[in-house]
Amino acid sequence: MIETHRWTASDGIKLAYHQTGEGDPVVLLHGLFSNADTNWIKYGHAATIAAAGLRVIMPDLRAHGQSAAPRDAASYPHGILARDLEELISHLGLLPGEYDLGGFSLGARTTVNAVGQGLQPRRAVLAGMGLSGLTGWEERQQFFLGAVDRFDVAKRGDPDFMAVSFMKTMRIDREAARHMLPSFTDAKAQWLDAFAMPTAVVCGVEDRDNGDPQALVDALPDAQLFEIPGTHMSSVTHGELGQSIAKFLSRPT
Repeated sequence: MIETHRWTASDGIKLAYHQTGEGDPVVLLHGLFSNADTNWIKYGHAATIAAAGLRVIMPDLRAHGQSAAPRDAASYPHGILARDLEELISHLGLLPGEYDLGGFSLGARTTVNAVGQGLQPRRAVLAGMGLSGLTGWEERQQFFLGAVDRFDVAKRGDPDFMAVSFMKTMRIDREAARHMLPSFTDAKAQWLDAFAMPTAVVCGVEDRDNGDPQALVDALPDAQLFEIPGTHMSSVTHGELGQSIAKFLSRPT
């Protein structure tokens, strides 16, 4: 059973998170232009992880899913998604070292930002991510900003067609997305150094959208690579995503 809860960030923005299972908490963040349902619930990953004895908490990030998507630039200061995450963890009463934390793509980027700013999960999961996706965000950001601007003109065969199609399917507010995308910066070396906890890097064998996952493993103090089927988009549909996360989080610490 999936429970949906609402809470309010410190700047008054209404946000949502979804929850299933009982046991030790794990917070999982979805990817760009996606939501908790599409990334974690629809294809059974949340159920798989919950069956391993975990309480799975899945926020809809600001400007995504059932969370508000304000259209003013002031609602998207640098690092806002990491700040929302920090506030949610405080709101839930989760203490350092007593919860796990991870995310897919944008969720992984937010996880790295938040850990770099001081969050201390017991274990971490970075899915759909390679090293250059973290350290080269400025270039990647320009691609997505271009897709937002080409929302009405992109056609099949264009490099940004899939991104635009996904935005349309997910009913993304373009104005909110335009403000949200620049709220990220390239990951700093000290953010990666902060990953003293065991970390799983989970990535599709055909997924290099965010660079080489092995390079990310090599850049982290205590990381292991889990390869699963699929591309960046299709890996979310394969059961191995949830199975790999459940296997990693079920190991004794």
